[in-house]
Amino acid sequence: MAKKQETGPLFEGMVLTEWQKFSNAIFGGFYRKGARSDKELMKTLAQADIRVMPEVYKATTLMSTIMTAVGCFGLLALIFAPGFGAVAFYENQQTAESVDPCIIWAFENKELVDPTLGWSSEGYDYGGCPFYQTKTLGFAAKAIIVVLFGFLMPYGAFKYFSNTAEREKTARGDRLEKFLPYAASYTAAMSAANATPMKIFKSLAANEEIYGEIAYDSAMIYRDITLLGMDLITAIKHAVDRAASPWATEFFQGMVGTLSSGGNLKLYFLNRAEHYMRENRIRLTEFLETLGLMAESYVVVAVAMPLFLIVMLVIMFWVSGAGSQISEGMVYGIVMGVLPMIHIAYSGLVWLMSEEQKM
Repeated sequence: MAKKQETGPLFEGMVLTEWQKFSNAIFGGFYRKGARSDKELMKTLAQADIRVMPEVYKATTLMSTIMTAVGCFGLLALIFAPGFGAVAFYENQQTAESVDPCIIWAFENKELVDPTLGWSSEGYDYGGCPFYQTKTLGFAAKAIIVVLFGFLMPYGAFKYFSNTAEREKTARGDRLEKFLPYAASYTAAMSAANATPMKIFKSLAANEEIYGEIAYDSAMIYRDITLLGMDLITAIKHAVDRAASPWATEFFQGMVGTLSSGGNLKLYFLNRAEHYMRENRIRLTEFLETLGLMAESYVVVAVAMPLFLIVMLVIMFWVSGAGSQISEGMVYGIVMGVLPMIHIAYSGLVWLMSEEQKM
């Protein structure tokens, strides 16, 4: 039977993690009745291959959200703590505008300087300077911090954790669609060799390293037939409900229709294999065209444009006057900072696109 693939830190397998056990012990009873009657959630969990009960899923989501909110509120407390918080630290700093006046005042009025009022390491922050001012964090900035850490981040955490099943379902569907064309070709070849459907599913289930997620669905069908005693059509109908991809749903539903009507299953597998391979070629062609477009834009943005930009910057640095000043540091910053970031951004984008097509 196919092994369980990882599905993230919250829901990682059939055996509950310590975090799931703790969350279920606290909130599981509260969710148990309602969660088990939520057919849509149970179907989503099955499609995402998250092997926990729905009340465990909801309890873990709630506990993770609460812990995130507690962390955000604790961070807010550290930010606004009087005396040692981040806001207090910021507002205790002297403004840049008052530094020079305080230096001049202390130099010209040495007899007025009061050492008991304290001095900074620079020697001019205190001492009774009448021009001394500290920074002030505006009300708008404080309100933004409160809204960000007090509402937006906890709410975002709740949405993130509660959508774990949907995200995993989508990711699993993408993985199914990558391997389904090759699995369909395999079923066509097995069917042409007069293998029975049960043998086909058993063989697929034993080759997870080749056929990926579709091997798990095949293993579940084989389990339902051999262990749970279901007939072939009923087992495949259960696979339709578990399918996370429209392609997989169509594939299994077509099998149900073909078997129910007494059609030729061998011909059905052959037609589906041709269809999915054609769709796969279209998908790969689009990917290659996108890579070609990326290569053309890379030549323009990351190769040609920097050459002109460097020449223009050097010329502007030489001829810049009072109205247009370009410092040497700015030139170095653009050449050694901005331009390498362009190459890094293109490399990361191409790597992410390639990871999506990785088998």
